Amino acid sequence: MSVVDKDALAPATPAPSPAPAAAISPARRLLLDSRWRWWELLFWVACAASFWVFPKKLMLISEIFILGLLALSIDLVLGFAGLVTLGQGAFFGIGAYAAGLMAKAGMGVAPLSDPLLGLAVAGLAAGAVGFATSFLVLRGSDLTRLMVTLGVALIFEEMVIKFKDITGGSDGLQGVMSSPVLGVWSFDLFGRTAFWYSLILTFLIFLFCRRLVNSNYGLSLLAIKGNPLRARTIGMPVNARLVSIYTIAAAIAGISGGMLTQTTQFVSPDMAAFHRSADALLILIFGGSGFLYGGLVGAVAFRVMQDFLGNITPQYWLFYVGLVLVLLVLFVRGGIIGMLMAASEKLTSRRNDQTGGRP
Repeated sequence: MSVVDKDALAPATPAPSPAPAAAISPARRLLLDSRWRWWELLFWVACAASFWVFPKKLMLISEIFILGLLALSIDLVLGFAGLVTLGQGAFFGIGAYAAGLMAKAGMGVAPLSDPLLGLAVAGLAAGAVGFATSFLVLRGSDLTRLMVTLGVALIFEEMVIKFKDITGGSDGLQGVMSSPVLGVWSFDLFGRTAFWYSLILTFLIFLFCRRLVNSNYGLSLLAIKGNPLRARTIGMPVNARLVSIYTIAAAIAGISGGMLTQTTQFVSPDMAAFHRSADALLILIFGGSGFLYGGLVGAVAFRVMQDFLGNITPQYWLFYVGLVLVLLVLFVRGGIIGMLMAASEKLTSRRNDQTGGRP
């Protein structure tokens, strides 16, 4: 009689499954997302190198930086918070006139005409108006918000014309003269100081915005944009977040307006006109909303296109800009940045298919 091994009759113990990979914490994920990519460094190096590549276009490039900063302010409220706005041109004009009045009061003598102090006043003035009007923006749907922001822009545009004793009316603000930057670099006709002034300030503000969106605060904005009702249900202060980001964006728009005043030494009602808001929104659509770089890239594309087509056909250049915009909306999602990202993903996918996923 054979002896049966009891261990052989026992059910086989399943092999232990491999331990799951450690989940990435939200803090670690934010850190990974905030890392600088090679193309970001290349972008800013190319911006600085344009000083030597295009020495006769420095004023145009300075304006591109300023318009890109204005579009960046719209990207904060539209691309990350989901607030549709047509009122950034009003904040741009407020900053322009605030900096212009400071420079005119100082008559080129520091400290009143100091450019950095003027930018601080421009940002505070635009931010204060943005905070005061943000509570109106919170009411209603997207269409209501769009009309409210448009109304704010039109009201300020009319105020610029009406209070001509302060603003100069339709003739603009005369006698704007900023003192040298840090008491050393004066604004010249060739735009050399304006170039570095606008580039450095745009880069510093971009760093602030980049850090802002790659934080818990930025994640909360994206959650509100995705589903504000759910965000409010889990205890997120939705209204406070929207008020704060609208105020910050208004201050940035005001700083960009102040920069344009200081680099051109002139303020006109055109700086507060409605088309400023429309152009900035158009620039953001060109570049791509929700990428931060969309406003900067869109400003380059829009301003270069405007300059090129304006020389060829001054009367009908807007037709071709509109045609490009329609083609972008129909065939490209996410503007220029979205098109470049889609092309990069296709190349990466094709490379992985060829190599079998091996690096």
